[in-house]
Amino acid sequence: MSSYRIGGRLAGAPRRVALGLVTGVYLLAGGAGGLTWWLLADAGHHPLTSALCADLVATGVVFAASVVVRNASLYDPYWSVAPPLLVLGWLLAAEQPVVARQVLVLVLVTAWAVRLTGNWVIGWPGLGHEDWRYVMMRERSAGRLPWWLVNLTGVQLVPTLVVFAGLLPGWSAVTGDRPIGWLDAVAVLVTATAIGVEALADRQLHRFAADPANRGRTVTDGLWRRVRHPNYLGEIGFWWGLWLFALAAAPARWWTVVGPLVVLALFVGVSVPMMDRRSVDRRPGYREHIRAVPALLPRLRR
Repeated sequence: MSSYRIGGRLAGAPRRVALGLVTGVYLLAGGAGGLTWWLLADAGHHPLTSALCADLVATGVVFAASVVVRNASLYDPYWSVAPPLLVLGWLLAAEQPVVARQVLVLVLVTAWAVRLTGNWVIGWPGLGHEDWRYVMMRERSAGRLPWWLVNLTGVQLVPTLVVFAGLLPGWSAVTGDRPIGWLDAVAVLVTATAIGVEALADRQLHRFAADPANRGRTVTDGLWRRVRHPNYLGEIGFWWGLWLFALAAAPARWWTVVGPLVVLALFVGVSVPMMDRRSVDRRPGYREHIRAVPALLPRLRR
């Protein structure tokens, strides 16, 4: 493993250069994905099929770039960059009058994406840094599977498919034809609240981490006092809010509930346990914190 240098020759590139490279890669990926979508749509394929193929092609471009620069974290912004583009593509492909629900969905998805992407830009050190999860995956797969295969499947394809599944309600929401009603109001409340919870949780965490006196400690202030992962709770809530829009727009497409269920399974089955195990290894007393504070849903107390 010592022969693998994260970032390769570009590891020491200035951060602005690294961000410029990432921007160029994503513009190329977007162009390749857009061309794929247009060709398939022109050939008469279903909008879901066209979008999925475009999504996979764009992911392939990002993967190829991550191999070249030797940094799997090049994929990290994809989680938030792709959704508003896919929703906009479905909206344009629908070829129907734009109504208030479609505008609300696009605005909320874009707001979520801008906040999450901005959060990544602010916190990303550069090409010399790779997410700890990928470092762990590479170390565990050493000698068993080639890293490029783990990177392609576990780091990039699986999250792309999870996000695409989560966006199925977005497709239904912008193509359904039911009049706007009370369920849309509930969907706005849930989705906007979820975005707010994520933003507040991140702000509280960044403020806590900025204090050198808190190094090695566990944040237990604000939202973090009630649940161990309020940022994950907000993320899960966002995808359920999107499904409520879908239910309001086209009740017969209730099956799109598979989207938020897949996202829920990812966080409950993978993200929360992985983060908890890491915190147990790095933070004294975290086992007691796990027993005292629930992972996602706050306890109801008298």
